[in-house]
Amino acid sequence: MGWDDTFDVVVAGSGAGAMTGALVAAASGLRTLILEKTDLLGGTSAYSGASIWLPGTQVQERARLDDSTENARTYLRALLGDENEAHREAFLEAAPQVVEFLERDPAIEFKWSPFPDYYAAPGRLDLGRSFMPLDLPIAELGESAALVRPPVERDRPGLGHDPDQPLGGGRALIGRLLLAFLNSGNGTVRTGTALTGLIVEGGRVTGVEAGGTRIRAARGVLLAAGGYENDDAMRGDLPGGAAWTMAPGGNTGDAIGAAVRIGAATAQFDQAWWCPGSVDPDGRASFTLGFRGGLMVDGTGRRFFNESLPYDQAGRAMNGHVPAHLIFDSRSKGRLPAIALPGAAAADHLEAGTWVKAGTLPELAGKLNLPADALTATVERFNGFAEKGVDEDFHRGEDPYDLFFAAGNDGPNPCLVPVDRPPYYAARMVLSDLGTKGGLRTDTESRVLDASGAAIPGLYAAGNTTASFTGPFYPGPGIPIGSGMAFAYRAVQDMKESA
Repeated sequence: MGWDDTFDVVVAGSGAGAMTGALVAAASGLRTLILEKTDLLGGTSAYSGASIWLPGTQVQERARLDDSTENARTYLRALLGDENEAHREAFLEAAPQVVEFLERDPAIEFKWSPFPDYYAAPGRLDLGRSFMPLDLPIAELGESAALVRPPVERDRPGLGHDPDQPLGGGRALIGRLLLAFLNSGNGTVRTGTALTGLIVEGGRVTGVEAGGTRIRAARGVLLAAGGYENDDAMRGDLPGGAAWTMAPGGNTGDAIGAAVRIGAATAQFDQAWWCPGSVDPDGRASFTLGFRGGLMVDGTGRRFFNESLPYDQAGRAMNGHVPAHLIFDSRSKGRLPAIALPGAAAADHLEAGTWVKAGTLPELAGKLNLPADALTATVERFNGFAEKGVDEDFHRGEDPYDLFFAAGNDGPNPCLVPVDRPPYYAARMVLSDLGTKGGLRTDTESRVLDASGAAIPGLYAAGNTTASFTGPFYPGPGIPIGSGMAFAYRAVQDMKESA
C-alpha cells in the first residue's frame, strides 16, 4: 500500500513536549506534522501554570540565580539516587540546550518566577529555579489562537478564551511554540485526528495511521500524546480514577497502546503526578494546592499529614485516606482557603453537598458521619498548635514551600491558622492527579525500547507517554513539562543525526 502523505517527522500530541519537538524539527528544516486527537492543542500543558523545571539555563543566569547544572545534579541525585543516572545526565545536558534553541526564535521568551523546589535536599533552591513563558497577546497569534486549549476553568464549561485577556501560563507556552512552529514554514497541524496505529517496514517505524490515512515519517515518529489518565481500564489499580484526573478527556493512552502493539516495552504503571482534588458540584475534581488555612481529616475525624506539603507529596499522603474533608471556618469568608482550579462558588458547593456547613463542630461531624469527639479534639489540638506556632504532629510551616502560600499573619506560624470562628465548613477532598507517569520505556535519546532493551528504529517518545525518569518523586514545579521538552529535543537531535 502507498502513502497518503509524507513528512520528515510526525508528532503525535500537542502538549509542551510535543510542541517543542515539533518546533525543533521544523526549525531545523524538516517537514513536520502535528497530529492532535482533539480539536484543541495543548493537552494538560495548556491547563498548567507553565512552570518549567529546566535547570542551569540562560533564564536563571539572566535572573542572577545561584543555579547551575551541578547543583541541580546534586539535588536530583539526593532524591533519585543513581538508578536512572543516564537519563538524569541526559536531561541535565539537554536543559540549557533546548532553552537556548527555543529562545533564538523571537516568538519565545521565558522569565524566572519564584516557586520553591519541592524537597529539602542538597542542591535545592528555596525560591526555586523554574521559569515561565511571557504572556502572549491573542492578536499576535491571530486566528490560530482558537486552536489553543483554554484554561481549565473555561475549557470544561466550553467557554473558550477570554478575548480581553492574553494567553497566560500554559496557554502562553503552547501559543508561543505554535506561533514559532507555524512561522517556520515547515509545520502542519491537524486537529481532530487520532493516531490509530504505527506502520513498520523492515523492522523500522516508517509512518502512522491516523484519521483513516497512512502518513509517512521519513525521519521518525515522536509520541508525546500524554498518558492514560482518562482510561480506567488502563489505569488498573492506580489510585484515584478518570473521574478525578485533571487531564483533558482525550488522554486515553492511545500512543502507548499503538507502540505496545508493535512490541514496545512499558514501565512504572504504578506512578502518577499526584495532587489533592476538591470535589466540584459537577462531580469532577479541582486541582487544589496552596492551602492558606484549614486542616484535613479522614474518615476517623483525625489529621493525617501536613496539609501544606507540595501537592504531589500531599496526594501521596492522601492515598488510603480518601474520601477526606478540609475543615475550615468563617475566617475565609465562605471561600476555600486554598487555590482550586477550576473551582466553583460556595453556594453551588453547598447546594450540591460537596461542601457542608454547620454552626458547631459536633453538628458538622454529624453531617459528615464522622466521630464528633474525634473531630472536635482534632480541631482543638490544631488550634493549640496555631497558638504556639508549632505543629507537633506534622511540622506544618517549617519548610520554605509551606510558607510560600501562607497567609496567616496573626499568629507565630503563618501556616497555622486557628479554626475557631463558626460557622464551620467541610469540603470533600479526593486523590487527584495531573497526569500518569508510567508509559513507554525509552533510552537517553528518547528512542522507544522493546522488551529486550533494543531501540525500535524510527520511534521516539517523550513526556507522559513515557515512564518518567523521576520515578516516585516530583522534584520541583514544572519538571513534567521540562523533562518532556528536554527529551523531545533529544529525540529530534537523534532523528537529525541518524538520517
